[in-house]
Amino acid sequence: MTIYYVNSATGSDRNSGTGQNSAFATLSKVESLTLKPGDSVLLAKGSVFNEQFDIKYSGTESAPIKIGSYGTGAAPVIHSGDDGIHSRYASNIVIENLKISNSGGAAIYGGSVANWTVRDVEIDKAGMSSDSGSVKFRNSKNITIEDSKISGVKSDGIWIEKVEGVKLLNNTVTNSHGATADAIQVNDSSDILIRGNHLDQTHAESPKGVIVLIRPVNAVVEDNSLSGGGFGISAQAGKNVAIRDNDISGFHGYDWSFAIGLGDQGNTRDYDIAGNHIHDGAWGVVVTAPAGDPDYVRANIKIHDNVFDDFTQSALKVDRPASGSFYNNTIESGVDAYSISPAIVDAHSFTVSNNHTVANVETVLAASDTRVAAATDAAVDPAVVAVHDNLKIFTDTGEAHRGNLLENDSSDNGTLLLRRFGGEAVGEHGLTLTGEYGVMHVDREGNYAYTLDETKLPGHDGHVSETFGYGVNDGTSQHNDGDTLTVFIHMDGLLS
Repeated sequence: MTIYYVNSATGSDRNSGTGQNSAFATLSKVESLTLKPGDSVLLAKGSVFNEQFDIKYSGTESAPIKIGSYGTGAAPVIHSGDDGIHSRYASNIVIENLKISNSGGAAIYGGSVANWTVRDVEIDKAGMSSDSGSVKFRNSKNITIEDSKISGVKSDGIWIEKVEGVKLLNNTVTNSHGATADAIQVNDSSDILIRGNHLDQTHAESPKGVIVLIRPVNAVVEDNSLSGGGFGISAQAGKNVAIRDNDISGFHGYDWSFAIGLGDQGNTRDYDIAGNHIHDGAWGVVVTAPAGDPDYVRANIKIHDNVFDDFTQSALKVDRPASGSFYNNTIESGVDAYSISPAIVDAHSFTVSNNHTVANVETVLAASDTRVAAATDAAVDPAVVAVHDNLKIFTDTGEAHRGNLLENDSSDNGTLLLRRFGGEAVGEHGLTLTGEYGVMHVDREGNYAYTLDETKLPGHDGHVSETFGYGVNDGTSQHNDGDTLTVFIHMDGLLS
């Protein structure tokens, strides 16, 4: 297992490359090597490489080949008139802690590869001379892209085709430009997890949409923040798809714009759409297809425990034959709950029940801590029980006041996760919120740390309080409950 160092400023291709003081100068020199499993190629921070980097050799699952960085300063940058990093047939590769900017083609392209991880990579203005997108994989297996930032690219931010095993985790994708550009597009792939991403198409030129799933099989899209674009999620023909606990907003610009759409490119079966806060757009969830399309099967579509507000059209639209249900959703007054064609109503194949209309969605969200909250009279799921929590502060030393929200809660299967807090999704790395009198940090295990900000306290004795709503579940989208944490602050002594 050899580490090779590359420094564009001080290196030389006549060096051995095996030490920081004997670094290579170019990526092409690395390409001339026969890399072996466990080898690493580290690029010096502050370096700039004006060439495509071809990865030709494979690691193993236990000893991948790693491409990373070393030193201090700004991340090393790869510029290229073609792709930034390009590979065919190489497997077991890790790419991390780099920047790829102003590439003519894709920032990273992998074809017929397996077991790739791309993490902590910054991509800016890729695909400038083509419509390749910024990160592109096809005909591959087990691709993970995580904790990376993609901005200002031409065409799709992430483009996946015919990949078995896709994980897109905690990435930020902003402003993918072009009439056919989406933040993420996944085609004909399976075993897909899209979680914890921030995807914003608000200021993209000619934006198309945010997430496109074409014929997915076994997909989960959860805990993402999506904004802008002509639509939020186009989850076209597929099977076994869960779309849950996302915040989807700003999808407008067209009279057909929707938050979640499905059913127009093939058979659509077993969709669970739950726990989303859907707002500021035209339509909410649409089950539809263009006129003249074949009669696809649209079966077992469940839309429940979502919050809908600020629409120009209805929360639900079903205008093609479909079976499913729309239940336990919260809809702000002034928004039409649903638009279902008379033929589907007469067929009794798509049921509507137990939905709630409220005057102010924000009040409901704050009270129940969940974007998926039903109204306050909704039935509590007996599989999960959340119990009210209190934090009482009598003295303050400047240190955080700590506790756990889940220690007095329970679930039938013994598993509990904190999924929402204060109207926000709790991500893999937790969540920090600024409250009225202090700052609260929570994690998915329910641990919290509240740091009081005495400058925000009123200048008198007595007490004040603030309340944070939270939502928990047992690791599924079906069994969940919500309650609140109230922070009581006794100012006698705090202000003396």
